Amino acid sequence: MKILGINGSHRAGKGTAGLLKIALDEAAALGAETELIELSECDIQFCTGCNRCMAKPCCSIDDDMTTIMEKMKEADGIIVASPNYFSDVSARTKNFMDRTRCMHMVENALKGKVGGIITTTGLNNCGVEHAMATIERFFTIHEMWIVHPRPEGPVLGFGASGSQWAGREDGKVKWRRISDDDVAAEFCQVLGRDMVEACKKLA
Repeated sequence: MKILGINGSHRAGKGTAGLLKIALDEAAALGAETELIELSECDIQFCTGCNRCMAKPCCSIDDDMTTIMEKMKEADGIIVASPNYFSDVSARTKNFMDRTRCMHMVENALKGKVGGIITTTGLNNCGVEHAMATIERFFTIHEMWIVHPRPEGPVLGFGASGSQWAGREDGKVKWRRISDDDVAAEFCQVLGRDMVEACKKLA
């Protein structure tokens, strides 16, 4: 079983990557082969709308997306992670999504795979739900199954989404590192486990 993590943050190895690694480590502990791709370290050009993929399941652009798309085809599960930038995914994440068009137009190459979502944000209630919905819609268009993690016990949140918001003190906003968001970390652990379970059931 292979689970691929794709980080759409502009900052490799930071908060978003940290949450993604929690999910991947949890999946690896259950026997999955995992890999994390940092899009910020890849050469991914913009889709030019040449429409070549309308006739053949291939892209006219030869860059790192060629390798990434092959890894996506080989994976059983794919987790897409993105920070919330202006009430949606980062531009880097959206560009990655656009470039997978050639995997959908002629043949749905990702159909039946399992998808997982991780997002990060600064302020609470400031667009992160929209970012999560964008990734969910991306998976839906590719006809993938989507995992929605939920830790046992009382409801703690909407999904695997980390926040830098730590409340207020003396009228001032308190900030924290994404890595200090314990609720997000718990959701990511459940996500990793749920991804493995879903992949096994669909195998």
